[in-house]
Amino acid sequence: MMKVLITGADGQLGKDCLAVLSANYRVTAVDIDRLDIASARVVDKAVKTIGPDIIVNCAAFTLVDACESDFDRAWQANSEGPANLAKAAAKTGARLVHISTDYVFDGKKQVPEAYTESDVPSPMSVYGSTKLAGEERIMEAMDDYIILRTAWLYGRHGRNFVRTILDKLLTKPESRLQIVNDQYGSPTWSYRLAMQMNHLLSAGGCTGIYHASSEGYCSWYELAGEICRQMAIPCRIDACTTAQYPTPAARPQNSILENQHLKSEKVNLMTTWQQDLSAFLAAHGRELAAAATQKAGGSPL
Repeated sequence: MMKVLITGADGQLGKDCLAVLSANYRVTAVDIDRLDIASARVVDKAVKTIGPDIIVNCAAFTLVDACESDFDRAWQANSEGPANLAKAAAKTGARLVHISTDYVFDGKKQVPEAYTESDVPSPMSVYGSTKLAGEERIMEAMDDYIILRTAWLYGRHGRNFVRTILDKLLTKPESRLQIVNDQYGSPTWSYRLAMQMNHLLSAGGCTGIYHASSEGYCSWYELAGEICRQMAIPCRIDACTTAQYPTPAARPQNSILENQHLKSEKVNLMTTWQQDLSAFLAAHGRELAAAATQKAGGSPL
């Protein structure tokens, strides 16, 4: 059985990758406490010791606003780390699967025009620029890589928009939320992305940059409304503009990705964001809602 090393394994995608890939591979899952990818020495030693056939890098510094004030940490995690993994993989003949982001684009395309893999990146934040640097350094160091750009990721684990909305609406039922209604993207279930990754690896011969996000698009406000509808929660939300909700880091107004490379190679498993959100909430909604209501001292839904 082939060996897979997953870095960033304690994050929402890392945990889903562990669940999915363990069915077909012998998986070693590590997080920063066991393997700091920013250290070339530590990475080289770990890759030599474990001897993976495939390295899946889910490690990153993803706090977009914090990246603006902590460039060094963002650079170490998002650029140096991927470079170290790529160099170690090239030495040992391992494949590298790396997770990237819609933030490599500036979001200035007219909605609903989507970004394809052939579009020239133009990041507008420290997070986006360091993630793009990570892509570039992987491509400089090796040939056998898969870079998966995704967007608006949510899942059962970790911090994400879907969990945040449920928490806020259920822990403070009397409050109203302002949600941005002029940024657009494709909400993507981390478990679906893990399945897509597994399918790419199983297909064999797949290399290069792939966009991998849900089909279709919505605004954050529309996503919040759909969560309320599917969970039968009173929809106490108001639409606002990006200008009314300023943040330290600029956000792309258009984060819609087209999975052109997946489709051209006939390996696309991504489905519509509504279908995946429904499946996610059917599987985990009651559990997440119960946790939120218990925080507020109420009764589970």
